[in-house]
Amino acid sequence: MLLAIDVGNSNTSVGLFDREKKLRFLASLDTDSRKTADQISIDLLNLFTLYHYRHTDVTGAILCSVVPPLNFMMEKALTRLLGKPPMVVGPGVKTGLNIRLAVQTQVGADIVADAVSALERFQPPIITIDMGTATTVGVIDQGRSYEGGMLLPGVNVSLEALSRRAAQLPDISLQHPKTLIGKTTEDCMRSGIVYGTAGMLDGIIDRIRELYAGKTVSVVATGGNAPVIVKYCRNPIVYDKYLLMNGLWAIYQKNI
Repeated sequence: MLLAIDVGNSNTSVGLFDREKKLRFLASLDTDSRKTADQISIDLLNLFTLYHYRHTDVTGAILCSVVPPLNFMMEKALTRLLGKPPMVVGPGVKTGLNIRLAVQTQVGADIVADAVSALERFQPPIITIDMGTATTVGVIDQGRSYEGGMLLPGVNVSLEALSRRAAQLPDISLQHPKTLIGKTTEDCMRSGIVYGTAGMLDGIIDRIRELYAGKTVSVVATGGNAPVIVKYCRNPIVYDKYLLMNGLWAIYQKNI
């Protein structure tokens, strides 16, 4: 079995694959850079107990992280738990991607995993959208080339900023808006953030599509906020909850 871990700014996703690439469980933990290796080990052991699997059946692990302060402790915990260090997505790891950035090491490990997974499923050109703490947009061209992308504030980051900087605006959760035109403060905020984000993504997608006139551009979205936002986009967007996890599986297979 393969243990795949994605350390994000807000949440850490933990997935367990069997040998047939079936995802046996996908769990989410709070990301806390203050945790020690022992605490991380206990969290992982508790997940195995919760989902009724044995950590001794794990034959390998792959780690993807955008939180550098946590990397050392996470690697230490996995090494202690599994008896060998995890594969870490980063420089030196084979991905099959041609990263066309000015500084290749600046591309996030999660973006790489999303791109690798998207290429397993779609023909380029491809637009990937990952909606977490930040919203990242990536563009993959022919020749498995990652051309670059865009970084935007995540939906929850925008909501939190709005509530904190405007004295009369309350803290609200991200939910489907009742109507386009809100009748209460909360409804107006939800409508604005959901339809506003959807409209922003539509505009970005349209502009990228103009660069590939005459070609079919696939668009795939993932991340915790994607199911709410994608529904309100006018462009056809495929939502794939397991995009990143499947990317980690593919990267691991390329390096064993």
